[in-house]
Amino acid sequence: MRKILILPLFALSACVTETPMDGQMAFTDNCAACHGASGQGDGPLAAGLDVAPPDLTRIAERNGGVFDRSYVASFIDGLDRGAHRADVMPEFGAGDLGPLVMTDENGVPVPIPAKLLVLTDYVESIQQ
Repeated sequence: MRKILILPLFALSACVTETPMDGQMAFTDNCAACHGASGQGDGPLAAGLDVAPPDLTRIAERNGGVFDRSYVASFIDGLDRGAHRADVMPEFGAGDLGPLVMTDENGVPVPIPAKLLVLTDYVESIQQ
C-alpha cells in the first residue's frame, strides 16, 4: 500500500518547476561590476581594467541595427572571443550556467544553459 501512495508523490514532484532565473539579477550578479548597472561599461571595476568594458546597450547599433543573439550568447559563454578579450572577461561557460533549456534557432531545437539564455535575453532588452 505504501508503494502506491509514494508513486503519486514522485509524479507530482516532476510537475513542480523551479523558479525561472531572472536576467537582470543574473546581469547584476555577473556583469554589472564591470559593465555597470545599466550596461554602459561604467561599472565600479571598469576603471581598473586594461581594456574598457564595452557599452552593452549599443551592441545592435554597432552591428547595423541587428542584435545577433547567437554571437552574444557565444561571447558570454566564452566560445566566440578574440584573444584580446580572453584575459579580460571571464569565460562564463566554464562555470555552472544552470540546466539546459531548448531554444529554437531557425526551426532547429538547440540546447542552451538557462543562465546564458536569460543573460542574452536581458542584454537584448537593454538595447537602445
